[in-house]
Amino acid sequence: MSSQRPLNQGNRRDPWWNTYSDRAQNLRESEVRSLFSVVSRPEVVSLAGGMPNIKDLPLDKLADSVAELVRQHGAQALQYGQGRGWDPIRRDVCEIMAKEGIDGDYENVVITTGSQQAVDLITQIFVNPGDVILCEAPSYVGSLGIFGAYQADIRHVAMDHDGLLPDALEAAIKQARAEGKAVKFLYTIPNFHNPAGVTQTMERRRAIIEICDRLQVLIVEDNPYGLLGFSGDPLPALQSLNPEGVVYLGSFSKMFAPGYRVGWALAPHAIRDKLVLANESAVLSPSMMSQMTIHAYMQEFDWFAQVQTYRGMYQERRDAMLESLEQYLPICEWTKPSGGFYTWVKLPAGLDAKDMLPRAVTGLVAYVSGTAFYADGQGRDHLRLSYCFPPPDEIREGVRRLAEVVNREKELVDLFGGVELTPVQGLKVDAPDAPRSQYPAQDKD
Repeated sequence: MSSQRPLNQGNRRDPWWNTYSDRAQNLRESEVRSLFSVVSRPEVVSLAGGMPNIKDLPLDKLADSVAELVRQHGAQALQYGQGRGWDPIRRDVCEIMAKEGIDGDYENVVITTGSQQAVDLITQIFVNPGDVILCEAPSYVGSLGIFGAYQADIRHVAMDHDGLLPDALEAAIKQARAEGKAVKFLYTIPNFHNPAGVTQTMERRRAIIEICDRLQVLIVEDNPYGLLGFSGDPLPALQSLNPEGVVYLGSFSKMFAPGYRVGWALAPHAIRDKLVLANESAVLSPSMMSQMTIHAYMQEFDWFAQVQTYRGMYQERRDAMLESLEQYLPICEWTKPSGGFYTWVKLPAGLDAKDMLPRAVTGLVAYVSGTAFYADGQGRDHLRLSYCFPPPDEIREGVRRLAEVVNREKELVDLFGGVELTPVQGLKVDAPDAPRSQYPAQDKD
């Protein structure tokens, strides 16, 4: 008798479709990744992706530095390392975090393959199917994909231009517990939020810390953009306000280069131990070559001056984006970021960002529909625009093309009627009694 497993004849494309795990069945392609084949076309102006612009890096000098590293330390750089990461880069991470008021011990730092892997590891060690994860409305698409794959009950908490709403957070925690649900953590992006572009004020940070401490909810603070503000010093990290109640996630992808795939988690020591075990199980050890290259960069170059160069470049592009929106799309509303990569745009009533996207691509411009940033299908009346990668002239042309598409859609809606969309519970950009795109200062303290 043959021991070969029978093929399922109901799906000839994938005869193993009914043998996958529940987690694999919950894997979904993100709406951002699905655009890559389109936005790579040179004739399309992409305002979609969040790729950092690394053209200002001293590539020739970096090449010499890497060559010297391999010559002098190649046997170590090309070998396995520790599951928690290489000690010198963990100390470097503490130097970086100190700029946001964090007094971190390098022993509590775990190096990961980008901060995206840190989100995955945190979810793996805390979340069972059906457990509640709280996150802002809207929230980062990559993390939503991870949470969904682990079969979490994702609950969005409303935010405004000062960040997450404390009252809504407390209500969401109490509601979930009243239903008998375990609330495992709050996932938040406090600085230059992706996709909303807003920043939590100091007042909000203190309120969020107080609520989560009182109700015993862990905070996962994801902060890839924290040093990329356009003016002033960074606000203190949530971790600095309650080190035992916050897992802080950071990355070299935005402040240096994403190709090395080096991120980190700073966690209370008990959580750190679990993260190390999960990291070793997933990758054995993070790349020594990447860690040693970044350490050499931080020792041999003025890394913070490079960050300041990035700030100036991104501010110029942010200005081009906001000026273009004011010029070409006054029928929309948008956030005014004080750092980071993104602005969050609200369409006129009746327009559907997801349905409109193919027509925008035909018009040679791309964006990300707001639906990518919700776990429950909300967001059709919003879209995310990224200003980090295209130069200012391309940004202006992209917004001009987008305006042609939006205005055409608006004419059709006015003529035939549009889709009735349920208002999202998240960030509202149509602030009453305020000029378009002008909102109160985000950093009050």
